[in-house]
Amino acid sequence: MPPEQERSAKTGHLKLEVVSHCWNYSHFLVYQLSSLVLFPPKKLDVTMTVYYSSEDAKTAELLAYFGEENVPGVTWNWQAIPKQELFRRGIGRNRAALATTADWVWFTDCDLMFRQGCLDALAEVLQGRRDALLFPDEERTTDLLAEDNPMLKAGTAGPQVLDIDTSSFTSRTISKATGPLQIAHGDVCRAVGYCRNIGIYQQPEETFAKCHEDRAFRWLLRSQGEPIELPGVYRIRHVAKGRYSGSETRSRLRTWLRVWQSRWRDWRQD
Repeated sequence: MPPEQERSAKTGHLKLEVVSHCWNYSHFLVYQLSSLVLFPPKKLDVTMTVYYSSEDAKTAELLAYFGEENVPGVTWNWQAIPKQELFRRGIGRNRAALATTADWVWFTDCDLMFRQGCLDALAEVLQGRRDALLFPDEERTTDLLAEDNPMLKAGTAGPQVLDIDTSSFTSRTISKATGPLQIAHGDVCRAVGYCRNIGIYQQPEETFAKCHEDRAFRWLLRSQGEPIELPGVYRIRHVAKGRYSGSETRSRLRTWLRVWQSRWRDWRQD
């Protein structure tokens, strides 16, 4: 990793690359992409990179729709890869990290939104910084939503620019740069990639692998991340994990564990 004093401390109109991935989650991705259309950045340029598989027809259709949206300050970058590579999140993140030309890279998930003031506030915070890793110190989230929730069902109604009712979102304090909230310096990304030398995180999978790469990434960067104040970070939390496969019994067990873990984290925060 390049020493801090050797990393560029860029100022002015910055470039940010957002790296997301999607498998059977187009009803979440629609909100993420819509947030860039509804609240386009004015103080930095954004490359929105999405890794997906052409076998996921709904996501491919959604990306084709948004690819026709001309949004000032936003460049769409769709990366189709074999689903086995998509099933290991670290593969796409590593490719994006090594290839990026941006000053900063935000590694995220497709259930996160960049709403009013988020990206322009980020542009101000990033001025002249050399930190390896940053994260928003707060996000606004829903409760765990079932698949029949109106918010999620609205996202299944076909490609469209779709806003969201934020009245049900509540604030959560963040203590480290977790999976969807990792903002890394571009020089660091180009030098070390994303877990590039940890074989398990660069190995294609036949089913969607549990996403633990963010922990390894923090360890490699020797940082839990530095917190920054950032408005407009919203995330949809949901019970069902449609990207995973398995028996109905295992799916029910995963759902129960997910609800229990979420309630435990919320209790600890309170």
